[in-house]
Amino acid sequence: MVKKELILEKINLVVDKLMNLGGADYDSDKNTSKEAHKTGLIARDFGIEEFDWPQGVGLYGLEKLQIYYQDTRYDDFLTKWYRNNIDKGLPSKNINTTAPYLTLISLSERTKNKEYEKMCFERAAWLMEELPRTKEGGFQHVTSAIGDRNGIALNDSEMWIDTIFMAVLFLNRMGYQCQNPVWISEAEKQMLMHIKYMYEKKNGLFYHGWSFNRNDNYGGIFWCRGNSWFTLGMIDFLESCGEQIDKGLYEYFTDTYKAHADALKKLQAPSGLWHTVLDDEESYEEVSGSSAMAAGIQKAVRLGILEKEYLSVAEKAVEAICENIDADGTVLNVSAGTGIGENAEHYKNIMKAPMAYGQSLALIALCEALF
Repeated sequence: MVKKELILEKINLVVDKLMNLGGADYDSDKNTSKEAHKTGLIARDFGIEEFDWPQGVGLYGLEKLQIYYQDTRYDDFLTKWYRNNIDKGLPSKNINTTAPYLTLISLSERTKNKEYEKMCFERAAWLMEELPRTKEGGFQHVTSAIGDRNGIALNDSEMWIDTIFMAVLFLNRMGYQCQNPVWISEAEKQMLMHIKYMYEKKNGLFYHGWSFNRNDNYGGIFWCRGNSWFTLGMIDFLESCGEQIDKGLYEYFTDTYKAHADALKKLQAPSGLWHTVLDDEESYEEVSGSSAMAAGIQKAVRLGILEKEYLSVAEKAVEAICENIDADGTVLNVSAGTGIGENAEHYKNIMKAPMAYGQSLALIALCEALF
């Protein structure tokens, strides 16, 4: 078990690096080849300043750390971050640019800022009323266009497991905050839809995505970070629901979660991490997904969803995460942004680089280790 002193030391390093990752250069995206983009070389995703999913997940880590410390030490940073983006002009509305709103909910609650409250309300309404849907009403995984922050990539009729973390968590939180049963019901439906079309009951793992046009799961790959969006996302989803969730639905979600956790336990590498293609030992071990898995498993034990035996799985992962934090606070071996691939090679070829979500997910895993 990693000592508390070491965890706190690593947290301080990771936070400092996260808050000083710098900005992104959209112009470089316009001059980068499509092949390079496929390996994760997308300038938009780098740094901490842009209003998109990597940065949104990054802010979520700071929010989680404040919860542990029970103070508001990062609120000035968060307020400045949102103010800078509002003044610059927010990018296109899509699934991924919804991620920063998850932390904005909490900030609006603490500061009683009416502008923030309005922004959150309007984004929830947009998800309900304007976001393109797949068959059966699934949230289509619309993303930002590469090289154009005001454009979108429709990803027609596609559902991605990432949506759980980037948008469903937000809608669920807003539903309970506003006591809006329609929003709560929709968030529950979306969680069920993503389990229905991406969960493989033969092994307890999740595919990266589903296409209604193709009627398949693309290459059928069990991607580490994709699975981790469920491992951590489902636990935070259930925490938001509290005791108000329907008992049958709660049991359905937790039964699925237990089967998923059991599958992860069997696939954990000797190092304590998981491979970027979970069932392919030749793929590299990836820290961001491993961190979210460790965080989710620890929290599931704390909330009584998983048995205490799973703590050894998480503790082993936390030890490995600490070993992958450089002297300057950089979380190492983090895969860059990853689109859906047709084979394992696609995921193996994704570049590794310092990313806001890598810093944040490691931070959340370390925070959970302190409880």
